[in-house]
Amino acid sequence: MKKYFLFLITLLSFGAITQAQTKESVVIDLSAEKFQKAVSNDKAGVIIDLRTDDEIKSKGYIKGAIQLDFLAKDAEQQIDKLDKNKTYYIYCAAGGRSADAAEYMENQGFKKIFTLKKGFSDWTSKGLPVQKK
Repeated sequence: MKKYFLFLITLLSFGAITQAQTKESVVIDLSAEKFQKAVSNDKAGVIIDLRTDDEIKSKGYIKGAIQLDFLAKDAEQQIDKLDKNKTYYIYCAAGGRSADAAEYMENQGFKKIFTLKKGFSDWTSKGLPVQKK
């Protein structure tokens, strides 16, 4: 009986490990260079700038980005209106808000989210292109 029980535990553990290893990650953090390359190669993807109006006005934004101020009271409601099957490229100033937004989006059933790992500040420090309003 003990052998059967140990075999069953081993089998279940192996199945759980295999399932965890094969599950594709919904959220992927990208460096500024990889984020730029991914955005330029994905014409159907949606770029979302999670920063405030003041941040965008003073520092600019990534071409093609739409703003969704993650600090706004209705930010989660705005995210809930998005198509969960599209691919999203999200960024904020330094990476904190985008990590929080990505976690929220994943919990809401979004399929694919790429975050700019160190945020817009890393983008600009690498000399990548910026649009101004």
